[in-house]
Amino acid sequence: MKEYKVVLIDKNQKSSNEILDSVLWEKANCLTDFSSPWKNDPVSKIEFRALWDLENFYFNFRVFDTDIYIDQKDHSFDSIGNSDRVELFFRANDSLNPYYCLEMDTAARLMDFEARPNKDFDFDWKWPKKDIDVKASKDETSFIVEGRISIQSLENLNLILNNTIEAGVFRAKFSLAENLQYDATWISWVNPNTETPNFHIASSFGKFILSPRI
Repeated sequence: MKEYKVVLIDKNQKSSNEILDSVLWEKANCLTDFSSPWKNDPVSKIEFRALWDLENFYFNFRVFDTDIYIDQKDHSFDSIGNSDRVELFFRANDSLNPYYCLEMDTAARLMDFEARPNKDFDFDWKWPKKDIDVKASKDETSFIVEGRISIQSLENLNLILNNTIEAGVFRAKFSLAENLQYDATWISWVNPNTETPNFHIASSFGKFILSPRI
């Protein structure tokens, strides 16, 4: 399995009004190994970073794309599911029974749900609000989606074992097609080796290795 090392930071360095200061993000390893195994077209560069401080797991996606599509008809899951977004999945083991999905668009809308094999989704399940924050921003060359997840909530769901989190890291990119409909390009850190796009499969996950407690 692919591995990504999550650097440990001092929680006392965290700003009170931001998820994390930009200076702290400079300490993180930068993951750029993304591809769309089902299309030959090049994909926009994605930088993913993660850090932790014993109390929280922090994540940051920077996607170098300014042609963003967002379905704003409402705040339903269908609307988020039809928008450019980034995604994090977490599992306890490769049985995927259950696993947990966070799908976040460029307006910081969150689609969070519990899932089981064969795309059995429970959209009534929610990550506890006090245990998660998501923010989004844009600049002239990219958009950023970043967030915080409490370590306690990850432990409550049995998602940390031996300082390791098994996770999937994904992006959905929507582009206007010839029929004036928006067509999705599915982008993944780990190639699931499936004939058609599918993130909801055991082979789409890698490992986040948490730097050990000092």
